[in-house]
Amino acid sequence: MTTAVAPKVQVSDITSQIVHAMRAMGASPIPRNYNLFYEAYIGTNPELTRELALLGSHATQEELDSLAATFLGTGQSKAVEKAHAELLGQLDALLKLLQQEQSSLHSYNRLLDETATRINSKSHTSSDLLRSAIVLLTQATGETIANGERTVEGVAKKSHEMEQVRRELDEYKRIANTDSLTRLSNRRAFDEKLSALYDDPMRLPLTALVLADIDNFKRINDTWGHPVGDKVLASVAAVIRTNVRKDIFIARTGGEEFALVIEGNTPEEVMAMCERVRRALESRPFRNSRTGIDYGPVTLSLGYATGSQAEDAGDLYAKSDTALYAAKNAGRNRSVLYEDGMRKDYAGKGWLIYKK
Repeated sequence: MTTAVAPKVQVSDITSQIVHAMRAMGASPIPRNYNLFYEAYIGTNPELTRELALLGSHATQEELDSLAATFLGTGQSKAVEKAHAELLGQLDALLKLLQQEQSSLHSYNRLLDETATRINSKSHTSSDLLRSAIVLLTQATGETIANGERTVEGVAKKSHEMEQVRRELDEYKRIANTDSLTRLSNRRAFDEKLSALYDDPMRLPLTALVLADIDNFKRINDTWGHPVGDKVLASVAAVIRTNVRKDIFIARTGGEEFALVIEGNTPEEVMAMCERVRRALESRPFRNSRTGIDYGPVTLSLGYATGSQAEDAGDLYAKSDTALYAAKNAGRNRSVLYEDGMRKDYAGKGWLIYKK
């Protein structure tokens, strides 16, 4: 019995395979994803390779992170977020130290100038006393001034370098918090935003969480395939983005679901905004410009609750979700505001929304 010898694979070939696979799956080009795909493609863990392939062409970052935690034995995303925050704190401290040192040096040099002026202004000061003062100042400050001058020369350069590192870290964080398909914020960024809403209770009455879900999206995928489904998701994201204010936080929270955090608006104003988005999508044709195939109408169901209707972030999400299912059960393609007493129970064949 002979043992098959695997052919040598050049590093550049592996890299090309990994990059191609990540693009095909829509994975963000961030370090932890490169690491995951590398481990899968070098073939040392067949089970990881199989599980990664099973995710298909539209894997979410959460699914990729889950595989990394299972097969690589580490919770990558939390570690990266913690390291990012700690490093930014260290950079801030270093910048402040450099600024203080520069300020101290300028004050010190000004003090020497004032001392020299005062000595020169005293006509009764003897030449011996003046020489002694100069010797003492030289001995005490020669090394300090030399070091200070070097510090001044390096402060501008170091400050620039620190700012560059900060910008690179912020850009990495932006990529890590962006959904690669829709270019909206992803679930991780949404969780951060949602958890911070209750830091300022005074703003809660004019804060709303809107959850939006594409109606019958499974039918689109089953009928036309995932590539068309992905184009629909990207188009829906664009419609939402262009029909709300630029300062409104928008995220794709998973699958065909989106979330908007609207601050500074009454419930009535939020309803008007939801309806503007819904009508814009309802009237938008979804047609293949090359083949002429009409994919049919695409609509949204939207549900929302205000911050003052909920006790905390988790409760706000649950009530917005309940309002979303009320919109679904009422016939889809509509917007619903959560009402006190509205509940969501599972009855075997689907969700039932009712009031006490």
